[in-house]
Amino acid sequence: MDIKDVSAIVTGGASGIGAAVSRMLASYGAKVVVADLQEDKGNALAKEIGGAFCKVDVTVTQDIINATEMAKSMGPVRVLVNSAGIGWAQRTVGKGGSYETAADLDAFKRVIAINLVGTFDCIRIVGTAMSTTEPLEHGERGAIVNIASVAAYDGQIGQASYSASKGGVVGMTLPIARDLSAIGVRINTVAPGLIDTPIYGQGEASQNFKANLEKGVLFPHRLGAPDELASMVVECIRNSYMNAESIRVDGGIRMPPK
Repeated sequence: MDIKDVSAIVTGGASGIGAAVSRMLASYGAKVVVADLQEDKGNALAKEIGGAFCKVDVTVTQDIINATEMAKSMGPVRVLVNSAGIGWAQRTVGKGGSYETAADLDAFKRVIAINLVGTFDCIRIVGTAMSTTEPLEHGERGAIVNIASVAAYDGQIGQASYSASKGGVVGMTLPIARDLSAIGVRINTVAPGLIDTPIYGQGEASQNFKANLEKGVLFPHRLGAPDELASMVVECIRNSYMNAESIRVDGGIRMPPK
């Protein structure tokens, strides 16, 4: 699928993996709506890539609609990348044996609400807009890529909520692809491993922490670069025969229990 001059929405697009995807889509000529809560970073990136910023909380349907309408004003909406997400780590049962020390249920629900329900809400809203676009060759109208995580498969101690949310994203990819085939929209999921983003911080402590993480990577023995992940996302969009797949991009890592 040629993405030149089409509109693309990238949730969580202001930083990290989302920013790398936004830049790469723009390099292929897409008009990108950076949908994020971070206004300063989002506006700066949108200006850099010739796109637009829309403040979006993916747990608020109206925010998603606002971003979709903005994208429609810029060109035919044919691309959605769901990169917004949060992490949370807490053991299921705490110490001491009191019910109060058990995992925070509200935190669990919050992770699910953003990472899984928010992703689905974006798919259903933006997918609806895609259904009204003119079909391309072979009836194609658009492509969606979700960002999951290897935690969907190899969740570590304390990652119950995060793994459940990302496992849900992986699990719904095929049934949604079957749904969206009726309107000519493809959907794939990319599950990154350890990607070197600002989430790990800076300085000597950060470098030591990342050096320890790298030990589990099969090959190459390093963290992944955001552009390496972004290139897979863009390939899933541009390759019209990629559909209903979940792909690990992780250097062969299989996460240990902790």
